[in-house]
Amino acid sequence: MRVAVLHGGMSAEREVSLRSGAQVMDALRVAGFEVVPVVVGDDLGALITALTPKPDAVFNALHGRFGEDGTIQGILDYLGIPYTHSGVRASAMAMDKAAAKAVFAAAGLPVAPHRIIDIAELADHDPLPPPYVVKPVNEGSSVGVYIVHPGDNRGAEIVANWHFGPAMVEQYIPGRELTVGVLEDRALVVTEIIAREKFYDYTAKYAAGGSHHVLPAEIPDEITQAAKNIAVAAHRALGCRGASRSDLRYDEVTGRLVLLEVNTQPGMTSTSLLPEQAAHEGMDFPALCAWMVERAQCRV
Repeated sequence: MRVAVLHGGMSAEREVSLRSGAQVMDALRVAGFEVVPVVVGDDLGALITALTPKPDAVFNALHGRFGEDGTIQGILDYLGIPYTHSGVRASAMAMDKAAAKAVFAAAGLPVAPHRIIDIAELADHDPLPPPYVVKPVNEGSSVGVYIVHPGDNRGAEIVANWHFGPAMVEQYIPGRELTVGVLEDRALVVTEIIAREKFYDYTAKYAAGGSHHVLPAEIPDEITQAAKNIAVAAHRALGCRGASRSDLRYDEVTGRLVLLEVNTQPGMTSTSLLPEQAAHEGMDFPALCAWMVERAQCRV
């Protein structure tokens, strides 16, 4: 079976995608697939040429805008090439944090109070009572995320450095960072993420030693089950396919469990959470990549 691995892309997460793609290609070769590397840039014609003749499937190892927001998925549907992960609709909704939260709320899932703002508003006043989180509506991997605490005077600085378009401000949920991978209708182990510094930002996610992962998370059994149930329900509510990963916050003081977001293109690097969770449950990295390819399909 001939599999094209798309990696690189045009988003702020290009370097992470290149690393993901390299490791996925190695794993697929181990699993017995013929691999065609495709480094994606801003030349659509070159991408279509690289996919001619059509491979049997595409492994989508792209992250961020154009790679996990439904854009590349639409192109692959148009070309009639089966691909891994979610389709256009689920990808677009998950990437748009406002749309995703509306879907989650409609499904009865717990989300934090939030607003969509023009970032200039932040220079004048607090859009929500602090502490709150400021994040781009359409970026992933904690790119451009800030936590604003009471008395914080960074509003003007955040505005000056902002280049992400509309922003979401969201009530900060204290407590522990949890994440749960989902393979179709099956939740994997719950992981607690302990960042070495500050919070679980881009560096903590992808730098060696940037965070410590505890799996299974040392939390009450009922919280473990609730987190798994929320992750599967969120996967279904968005219409995800293949693998996804849900991020949550757990406030031990109040017992509150809140869904933050769903990642339809979970990272596939050596420090990534989904491969680690799958391995904990007996599925090594080549087997996980093969599982994804075997379920690749067009969505049209």
